[in-house]
Amino acid sequence: MIKNLKKPFLIAEAGINHNGNVNHAIKMVDLAKKSGADAIKFQTYITKKRVKVDNPVYKILKKCELSYEHFEKIKNYCDKKKIIFFSTPFDIESVNFLEKLKVKLYKIASFDISNYQLLKRVISTKKPTIVSTGMAKLIEIKKTYRLFKKSNVELAILHCISSYPNKDESSYLSNIHFLKKNFNCTIGFSDHTNDIKTSIYSALLGAKIIEKHFMISKKNNCVDKPVSIDPFQFKKMRIEIDKLTKIISKPKFGIRPEEKKALVFKRNKIL
Repeated sequence: MIKNLKKPFLIAEAGINHNGNVNHAIKMVDLAKKSGADAIKFQTYITKKRVKVDNPVYKILKKCELSYEHFEKIKNYCDKKKIIFFSTPFDIESVNFLEKLKVKLYKIASFDISNYQLLKRVISTKKPTIVSTGMAKLIEIKKTYRLFKKSNVELAILHCISSYPNKDESSYLSNIHFLKKNFNCTIGFSDHTNDIKTSIYSALLGAKIIEKHFMISKKNNCVDKPVSIDPFQFKKMRIEIDKLTKIISKPKFGIRPEEKKALVFKRNKIL
């Protein structure tokens, strides 16, 4: 599913931008589908297992925590709309639940790249998995890569900068080339800027999976608004990235179809 992709696989990262409202989540599915997303991704967690009660983000996460019943409703709606549903689990219980939903793939957040208990549970499902690498040392990426390879589980590695929002000039896109050269798996980009330029650049550099935080509209006061794009931007990104395949094309020499009218000016070999 995440290897040998013919064109970049675009993920609308709904995350917790639904603010805990299942109806908003359903609306996001519709908008993601219309915007050209291949998949929409959420976050599945039990707040008290994710952070301690005295953590500054506990109340926000608790407010945005959807029930398993809500996720079942969202998954069924995604199936109906023919858009891939998947999620980032933050605890073992959430993986167990997502397995009941028969998800097609998983996402591991940057923060859990060395959470081997969670990684091993996800690996045990044998489902394709996407791993983000924000703040990760190279040795951490290598260890996680080896875990998946050893179990023969399909893996994709996303270059990521854990800055919210991130600036274009702080995107370190050369990491994409490095990851492609050093890891035998699909390489992509999780973009935390609030525009689409770096995502388009990442596709030029060979990113095959691009994940962007997604929101209902610019007027929506959602949790990850500073790093999110709206449906209009997402649609534009889809169009521009799809154009790249035609613009880059395959190597071709000699008289190309577009050059036939200029053939009259071509001079014969001059000795």
